Amino acid sequence: MPGKKILLCTDFSENSGPPLAAAVEYATAFAGSLAIVHVIDFWAGFPVGDDRIPVDVNRLVARIEESAQKDLETLAQDCALKLPAVTTHCRVGFPPDEILQVAREGEIDLIVMGTHGWTGVKHFLLGSVAERVVRTAKCPVLIVRTCSPTDQGDEAE
Repeated sequence: MPGKKILLCTDFSENSGPPLAAAVEYATAFAGSLAIVHVIDFWAGFPVGDDRIPVDVNRLVARIEESAQKDLETLAQDCALKLPAVTTHCRVGFPPDEILQVAREGEIDLIVMGTHGWTGVKHFLLGSVAERVVRTAKCPVLIVRTCSPTDQGDEAE
């Protein structure tokens, strides 16, 4: 049985709907709290183009973070209609690491996240945040598959 602290991982895509519904359902059923995390995927060493156009990376990331925080607040307000305790976390970094860090800090009992269901070349090249979280999380992880590989034209891979 899941505990009372649920962590929802979201990328704000259309595929985030089913995991959101599942997380709210679990939190409601167990009179628990919901924490929502969005990770801005950022790695050191942005590639530099041939034109060497100067970009203030910190300012760019700050803008993305500000936009994500607004989206998180909207999502939290919607969830607060059904749940008494909803918190948000916007992180910048490698998504699996940041998700696990939020889970540790919040003493999370259940992580809920989606997966795109990629296989073949897409999975090899893009990896799987869900897979990495499942392998290393200290608590149960509920993976909500949001679409099938054929929905994304992945059948040839």
